[in-house]
Amino acid sequence: MSTTTATATDPLLEVVRAGVDVIDLGRQLRTGMPQSPNHPQFWHTLPRRHGDMTRADGGSAANDMITTGTHVGTHIDALSHVSHNGKMYGGIDAVEAGIGGKYDALGVHTIAPMMCRGVLLDIPALRGEDHCAGGYEITVEDLEQACAEQGTPVGEGDVVLIRSGWGSLFDDAAAYIGKETGVPGVSEAGAQWLAERGVHAVGADTIAFERLAPSGGHALLPAHRVLLVEHGIYIIEALDLEALAAAGRREFTFVLVPLNIYGATGSPVRPLAVVSA
Repeated sequence: MSTTTATATDPLLEVVRAGVDVIDLGRQLRTGMPQSPNHPQFWHTLPRRHGDMTRADGGSAANDMITTGTHVGTHIDALSHVSHNGKMYGGIDAVEAGIGGKYDALGVHTIAPMMCRGVLLDIPALRGEDHCAGGYEITVEDLEQACAEQGTPVGEGDVVLIRSGWGSLFDDAAAYIGKETGVPGVSEAGAQWLAERGVHAVGADTIAFERLAPSGGHALLPAHRVLLVEHGIYIIEALDLEALAAAGRREFTFVLVPLNIYGATGSPVRPLAVVSA
């Protein structure tokens, strides 16, 4: 065990003492919030409320119960989430890996806490729009132009967050899910472009990361295949990127820790963008 003790000269402590701003990129978990129809919903209740039981000294306590899928709210996809032609990342047999009800090799418990360089690619800002249109495909040209105009090239080990502006519709569940309109996002070509740069993880302000065609739903998700199965790149969905974009922050320290759920295919998360004050 290391006995190293942080001192006043520790560079990280000096940065904190100089002042940092923390921008929350996670959605508040609420019963009834919009989410993919493919996953169990989040539900929260109070089995005990104040006053249901009062102790002799007048004290009372309340407690909670939640039931939830792991792909609700802002969440991360583990590499066990998707397979293609019977194989998960690294050629692991998807059926055999699921025997016993846990994904030992690629479950969310295998995702190490992240503290990485984060890059925000703000596509509607590039296009002079409030948000991309439903079903709009964010192209390789869009991604490259955003990098160039922002001065934020994407490199190995980065976490790249793609803002479509669709997150501004989150409070209108039907509009955000976009069943009829479709949802903007990258498709296979954009995912391949990200993978070629060796990124550690990607994220977006939509529930499926990639483009959903109008009336197409979640029938085809080629970006998930490219990223999770072929390249081992994590996907973060339903991010809240509005405050980060409004602050004009395009480069930052990205912090994320999944719940340590053994064998799970994903986890709700509360990611942070940390920037100098």
